[in-house]
Amino acid sequence: MMTETGILGVKSWRQRKGISLESIAASTKLGVRQLEAIEAGDFKRLPGGIYNTNYIKQYARAIGFEESDLLAFYHDAVNPPAAQAGRTAQRTTPRMTNPLFQH
Repeated sequence: MMTETGILGVKSWRQRKGISLESIAASTKLGVRQLEAIEAGDFKRLPGGIYNTNYIKQYARAIGFEESDLLAFYHDAVNPPAAQAGRTAQRTTPRMTNPLFQH
């Protein structure tokens, strides 16, 4: 869920705990800009691939937030459920190229 304070309220969660982005950056070696991108749900500003999930996990651990919730949001954001269903349907639909299936 996107809110005024970022995705899933992680920014306000972090602020309530008194954790600065700079302290997370120092402990995780992630850049403040990357941490801001995670909080904003602007995943296009991250490097991509496995790095994104790793960065999100590190951020969640640093603020004491449930990793699985943040990762689920990320996966839904980059692969919306409707798009996933469409790809699944395409993969499971058999191709009728075999002459035995043609009338």
